[in-house]
Amino acid sequence: MSLHLVKLCVGIDSVEALQAWRASVSQREPEWKVHTRQTPKRLTELVDGGSLYRVIKGVILCRQRILRVDTIGSGAASRCEIVVAPEIVRTAPAARRPFQGWRYLEAKDAPVDLFGEEGGEAVPPELAVQLRELGAW
Repeated sequence: MSLHLVKLCVGIDSVEALQAWRASVSQREPEWKVHTRQTPKRLTELVDGGSLYRVIKGVILCRQRILRVDTIGSGAASRCEIVVAPEIVRTAPAARRPFQGWRYLEAKDAPVDLFGEEGGEAVPPELAVQLRELGAW
């Protein structure tokens, strides 16, 4: 069973803003790396089908598949780079309280992916959040 990570997406207001930011830096940074201080100890579970779920304004809205996890440096100066796939998959909104760093997320607790019917458009994120708050989703 896969293991996932949850990480806050600071300074980003929407999935579209995340995509726009990535487009602006993709020429100088071909791989999409997420930097963090601590290296997860359960690496093999993360790279075996795990995803990085992003919390935007207090709500998990999307995920990206984890390709690899690299530890750079050693000792007190070490840091971690999580390399994720460029494809962003929207998920059913799931509220999360603020936290620092990242948290593990078991597959059974992960929000489901949002798909439109017959490959159509996904539910608009604002509507999905409202439906979730009303208990209709």
